[in-house]
Amino acid sequence: MPENFPDYLDVDYSDGEGETAEDYPSIEHKIEKAIEVTKKGLEEYKNPAVMWTGGKDSTLTLYFVNEVADRFDLEKPTTVFIDHYQHFDELFDFVERWADEWDLDVEYARNTNVGDYVEANGLTPGDDIPVSELSEHNQHHVRNILEYEEDTFPFLLDTYVGNHLLKTVALNDTLESEDIDGIISGIRWDEQEARADETFFSPRHDPEIYPPHDRIQPILQFDEADVWETFWHFVVPESVEEYPDEGYVPQSYDDLPNGLTHEDIPVSPKYFEGFRSLGSEVSTDKTESTPAWLQDLDNTTERAGRAQDKEDLMERLRDLGYM
Repeated sequence: MPENFPDYLDVDYSDGEGETAEDYPSIEHKIEKAIEVTKKGLEEYKNPAVMWTGGKDSTLTLYFVNEVADRFDLEKPTTVFIDHYQHFDELFDFVERWADEWDLDVEYARNTNVGDYVEANGLTPGDDIPVSELSEHNQHHVRNILEYEEDTFPFLLDTYVGNHLLKTVALNDTLESEDIDGIISGIRWDEQEARADETFFSPRHDPEIYPPHDRIQPILQFDEADVWETFWHFVVPESVEEYPDEGYVPQSYDDLPNGLTHEDIPVSPKYFEGFRSLGSEVSTDKTESTPAWLQDLDNTTERAGRAQDKEDLMERLRDLGYM
């Protein structure tokens, strides 16, 4: 990391302070702001990267990164995908397909110490991992940072220890090894209460917790319905040659125009199945059988199927570097 970080940056850390999605009254306003933030991020940071989970929000963010890089002749940043060893198989297929289509340089962030132990011992989600079997680095996080005192922890993503080791430690280790100074992230104000006060450029400068870096957050101003509207009227028509130029909103799993298949669409098939949020295969449930964008987005909770939210862990996890 450059020694003078973050002094070489000219970004406004208060941009977006006190705002909500209602301050951006139309899709056009939201897109304009996303482009502005993305452009600033690609111009100001010396080695930015974009976080991609394969989910709708990070894929929308990646779309803006690709569009801005192409439009303004800026270098496309590395894409970071956190492999926490409990993904839906379809998500890997989706990421590999569109990484190839969009010519992305994907860096897979993994906590290999945990992953290697799981593989060597034939563990499945829910099985216990002895803390004593972890590396000194991971034991430091478990004992000194999380202050976890038990002898074992379950191999589950959506728990305090599991999420931190499999996602946050994996991400922070990659930020450090790749000298990344800004991570472009697809979080939204309305998605979770712990994210409601975020700004478009958010500092993470405490070296005791994470490698100093900033979070660049272009889609804070989108709500869930906005994300889907942007997909079906902008992202998909502009990414898929055979898709209707005016957009088309699928009404069921198999409702795709012009003979297209799910493989042709930059939207994970899991959303067609009824999932509204994609976490781990073992701890995320679909909310209905209808596609995500047709569900009651105003009166139901988007992340109700995510165990980490049910355990009310988000605030603590974010303090440690989680998205």
